[in-house]
Amino acid sequence: MQIHDNQNAHRLEVEIDGHKAWLDYALEGKNLIIRHTEVPDEVGGRGVGSALVRHARDMARAARLNVVSHCSFATTWLQKHP
Repeated sequence: MQIHDNQNAHRLEVEIDGHKAWLDYALEGKNLIIRHTEVPDEVGGRGVGSALVRHARDMARAARLNVVSHCSFATTWLQKHP
């Protein structure tokens, strides 16, 4: 799964079987804030949302940023995968 960081839009993006999924984020001070994840029903249940949140978490760690989630899916995933 190839995830692209669209830095201008502050969005992680991936295309699966012609369907786009994404994670919107913001950078504020020393925080990477996960605002929203969106995965089309057509590709749901394949771990796409998890891959997006994992990528955001890893990106924050590499930049020594804290992860703050305003997205219920991301919050639950981060609690299960500290």
